[in-house]
Amino acid sequence: MFPKIVAVSLAAALGLLGASAPTLAEPAQEAPRSVPPTIAIIIDDMGHDLIQGQRLVAMEQPLTLAFLPYRRHTTALAEAAHRNHKEIMLHAPMANTRQFGLGPGGLDVTMDQNTTASTLRRALASIPHVRGVNNHMGSQLTQMQNNMNWVMSELVNYPVYFVDSRTIATSVAADTAAAHRIPTLTRDVFLDHEQTEEYVDRQFRLLVKKARENGSAIGIGHPHKVTVDYLSRVLPTLDEQGIAVATVSALWTLRNNNLDMFAERERLRQVQPALAGRKKD
Repeated sequence: MFPKIVAVSLAAALGLLGASAPTLAEPAQEAPRSVPPTIAIIIDDMGHDLIQGQRLVAMEQPLTLAFLPYRRHTTALAEAAHRNHKEIMLHAPMANTRQFGLGPGGLDVTMDQNTTASTLRRALASIPHVRGVNNHMGSQLTQMQNNMNWVMSELVNYPVYFVDSRTIATSVAADTAAAHRIPTLTRDVFLDHEQTEEYVDRQFRLLVKKARENGSAIGIGHPHKVTVDYLSRVLPTLDEQGIAVATVSALWTLRNNNLDMFAERERLRQVQPALAGRKKD
């Protein structure tokens, strides 16, 4: 079973649910133990497939579900996911090098700053209970510094984090988000580039290995039946392996010593008006 966690604030931040959750140690004076290796699992492309979407929503573990904007089942699934303690993200479509269609809400390289901002703003508003954003495709747009500055200049107006899906190694998205003081994380492992059980199993084992080596890791999968079948079977067994599952925001909190996710941004907002009001010597 998991090592027990005595820090109430950290346990609350992890948001771990169900059989895989660590419990608070009793009595309270027991010495703190180390936090177990922790994984966050993002499921992209939510909103298309109602059946697999409902299966993911019903899982006990605190998954993070990334919804495409304006899809048929996005609103209903996001509302249900929120009720079942899942974390909700906007899966923002971005231009790719292979010229695949973006669908509604897509951010294209032909857009200027105002159009980029307004498109992103409407997409965020269309996702109930949104807590974060990651890129859908984006191998072209995430390499473009100006466009990423436009994206982050809009996102900084909201209490959301950004996850760089890293669909291309030369992405500047994460660095740009961090420069705008947006809480930022990066994908470690894609789980299901190949839709076979053998491939998903190999990638999931790699995710767990990275979490053991580094303390935590982020995996991205999709609502393919093979992926959902695999997660349904394997996630309930992780407590026996000493592995925790957390939402993305909880994993960020874990990596940042239980810091409030937007504390730095609020500090800057308080300091900047004061600086602007000073008279020049």
